Amino acid sequence: MERTKKLGLGSAVSVCVGLIVATSCLLSLGQGMGLAGKNFIIALFVVLILNGFLALSFSELHSMMPKAEGGLGQYTLVGLGPVASMVSTLSAYVIVDILSGSVEIAMCGTVLNQIFLPQIPAPVISVIVLGVLSYVNYKGVDFFARIQNIVVFLLLASFLLMGIISFFHLGTGEIVTAAQQTKPQVTGIGGIVSLSALAFWLFIGIEFVIPVSKDLKNPKRDVLLAMIIGIVVLFGVQALLGVGMTQYVTLQELASNPMPHMLFAQRCMGQAGVYWMGIVTLLAGISTVNTVLGGIPNILSGMAENDLFPKAFQQKNKYGVPAAGIGLLSGGITALIVTGFTQSSGLTNIILAASCFWLTSYIMVNITVLVLRRRYPDAEGRNKKLVLLGIPQVICIIGDIYMIFNIAEGDARILIYKIFATLLLALIAFSVIWVKGIKKMGTVECPEMQTVNTLA
Repeated sequence: MERTKKLGLGSAVSVCVGLIVATSCLLSLGQGMGLAGKNFIIALFVVLILNGFLALSFSELHSMMPKAEGGLGQYTLVGLGPVASMVSTLSAYVIVDILSGSVEIAMCGTVLNQIFLPQIPAPVISVIVLGVLSYVNYKGVDFFARIQNIVVFLLLASFLLMGIISFFHLGTGEIVTAAQQTKPQVTGIGGIVSLSALAFWLFIGIEFVIPVSKDLKNPKRDVLLAMIIGIVVLFGVQALLGVGMTQYVTLQELASNPMPHMLFAQRCMGQAGVYWMGIVTLLAGISTVNTVLGGIPNILSGMAENDLFPKAFQQKNKYGVPAAGIGLLSGGITALIVTGFTQSSGLTNIILAASCFWLTSYIMVNITVLVLRRRYPDAEGRNKKLVLLGIPQVICIIGDIYMIFNIAEGDARILIYKIFATLLLALIAFSVIWVKGIKKMGTVECPEMQTVNTLA
């Protein structure tokens, strides 16, 4: 019998880091540093702590349901019922990936337009790139699969190297002196902490290590450890790169420029930096969107199999691919590009709207942990030393709500709330109608934990 090679802690950390690293992180980092200067690192640290607590929640749920590889959707199904499961899954994976995927593909189009194809409009390039990615995923060809680890390594190494070059003034560009540097727009501890919603995007998705947990040598230890090590590594790299950005670009320019990471690369290393950052943007964007188109349709297929989504999303084409999911995602991303919603000036707002949805899902996850502790006080797998009276979960819930309520200021805040509220209400309405009206299930009817763990 052929033995499957098990993955070690290093590979688990790579999964955590690789699925978080994206060009939208560079955009968020540049905007955050521009708004608060070096004090944005405080917001990064606050989110680091919150994500550490969140890792405890995911680790506990995984320990109790190690076979539930679907992650937060299956966890919330057991803890809060089918409506919450649909809302959390569609929020975190469908709406977030449509919003963030549109940002990633829009930046790919902008970079290709500015550097290589100035004669073709950026939205047209974006739609073409998305079409190619949709086609190869429809054919069941994940052309990044075999080189994904290499791509992730190159991306993270680029971030780190750019951080070192800029932090230690090794670039070819002119350094911004203290006299030349502009003052930050956001000051005071309250204002700085309010930027945690923007900083949150730089750590989002740590739970993606759970679907590969079955392939780990020591999943009970490595799932939690990989999440903790992953966010600490990201914090270090992003803090270094963020400070480096302020060495070559004024805060005012970082905050106002629609592509701050490209401006930074040009100021730090000239045209060579532009090409380098352009390649990084393309690799990260294409890799991220390719991962979304290759993975999320399978999650929708699993939901359909459990009667939590239309059966059309369960059906697979002749290549074994659930094509309806690809159509939903690519159609949503295309709509945002064609309507002009992804114009560069609005990319940050789209990211923050997506953050609201993922924060909502994380609130449900932490509530699920507290509910299951009460419902299954003696459940196997739970590490009682890490229960800590539920304090981490309560802090996470409060922190997530705080970030949603302090997502932005002025007109941007109103726009973000409109996007969030409209889509969330539509999502809740669809979930209730589907569960109660079509499938005739109880909206909060929770299956037994062991049942979900066995069937997963």
